[in-house]
Amino acid sequence: MTAAYITTPIYYVNDKPHIGHAYTTLACDTLARFWRLQGKNVHFLTGTDEHGQKVEKSAQAANTSPKEFVDTVSQTFRHLATNLAITNDDFIRTTEPRHIKAAQALWTRLIDNNAIYLGEYAGWYAVRDEAFYAESELINGKAPTGADVEWVTEPSYFFKLSAYQDQLLDYYKNHPDFIAPESRRNEVIRFVEGGLFDLSVSRTSFTWGVPVPGDDKHIMYVWLDALTNYMTALGYPDEENPDFKTFWREAIHVVGKDILRFHAVYWPAFLMAANLPLPKQIFAHGWWTNEGVKISKSLGNTIDPLELINTFGIDAVRYFLLREVSFGQDGDFSRQALINRLNSDLANAYGNLVQRVLSFIFKHYTGILPTPIHMTEGDLAFLQLPDDYLPTISEMQLNRYAENVWGLIGRANQYMDEHKPWSLKATDPDRMATVLYVLAEYIRKIALLTQPLVPIASAKILDQLAILPENRDFSYMGAALVPGIQLPEPHGVFPRYQG
Repeated sequence: MTAAYITTPIYYVNDKPHIGHAYTTLACDTLARFWRLQGKNVHFLTGTDEHGQKVEKSAQAANTSPKEFVDTVSQTFRHLATNLAITNDDFIRTTEPRHIKAAQALWTRLIDNNAIYLGEYAGWYAVRDEAFYAESELINGKAPTGADVEWVTEPSYFFKLSAYQDQLLDYYKNHPDFIAPESRRNEVIRFVEGGLFDLSVSRTSFTWGVPVPGDDKHIMYVWLDALTNYMTALGYPDEENPDFKTFWREAIHVVGKDILRFHAVYWPAFLMAANLPLPKQIFAHGWWTNEGVKISKSLGNTIDPLELINTFGIDAVRYFLLREVSFGQDGDFSRQALINRLNSDLANAYGNLVQRVLSFIFKHYTGILPTPIHMTEGDLAFLQLPDDYLPTISEMQLNRYAENVWGLIGRANQYMDEHKPWSLKATDPDRMATVLYVLAEYIRKIALLTQPLVPIASAKILDQLAILPENRDFSYMGAALVPGIQLPEPHGVFPRYQG
């Protein structure tokens, strides 16, 4: 069985989840669901990043301890995953003993390999980004992200990042799919070609972090700590762990473009220095704006994913976020666009198709699936799905996958309008039975395909077709509904939004 390992970034717990967190997690969940339906052995990881100066300051502002603070905020990310119907196999927290053990083991290995040395750091540091910046990177006295920076001078251990510049560039060249999409790959290559400097990887000015092994005056730089999580979840430092051996080389890290440098430069360099295999791919997606305006707390235009779910439902939110933009590009959130997608694509195109067909069968055949009397060449051609309906999602083209599947839904509506089963009852009942069977079978195929996108509604549709849960993966695409089976009374799955 082919293995697949998909990870979200572990989300920083200085504040509650927002639309960006929901989007990344949802994209990974869609991929995980798709691969499972293909029969792959999938491991899907998400979690929270709970160390660093920003967390310590946020806890102080909340008048609580860092541990109490992260316990509370981490739970909000678990809650979001539950409310989005996320199917993660593990939820990791960097305050867990298993992770502290793994991070310290990686540190020790880097020390043993002479990749870390003790020195003194003096430079610009952005607390918000938990990142150091060179003078040349500052824009109007701020970090490239717009974060405030402060001058920091303190003893520090350094990772010999500069020693891995050529090795990184060679790896990018020899593994062109390691960073995606291509625009992000080019961005990383330009950054590395500009020259790498050794990286400060410990701090002494605060205490909320993983202690440096053998020197408890220092804590590990939060990114060296955090990135290790992807291996922690597979049993590292036990490299003989079956999960590590099965999944690590298949790892795909899905991240926002703002943290691409940490994943595509620092992380592979750490692994190279530790003589560990690199992940399979780093995929960076874009940012969301709100009605064309950059989202920020100061502007008061943040988007609460839980409020969207409560208002529009899980499937509508999932579908909109996946369909609206090309995965990897920036996207603009519009409440009206979400409503339009819900009413047009979900309620009208998909929901209405299912309701019309199954209600007709229930009314005229008491719910017993009719037997097709004679299928024409046109019927058989209609049931044969195009060859290209599956590959796009494997290439991270989530919105293209949604477009393709909704193209199939449009094709079904067209078939129904052309053959008009409602008009055949008096004139050709045998033909009506055939058309309704063909439509029901086509809806079964569509419902299998929509499972990664709108899982709640897809399950309801498959229930209404009396498809057993164990018969819902893609290996059953070539199967067919058995005429004469009893179907339950149908119920609508996509209510229109009337707000």
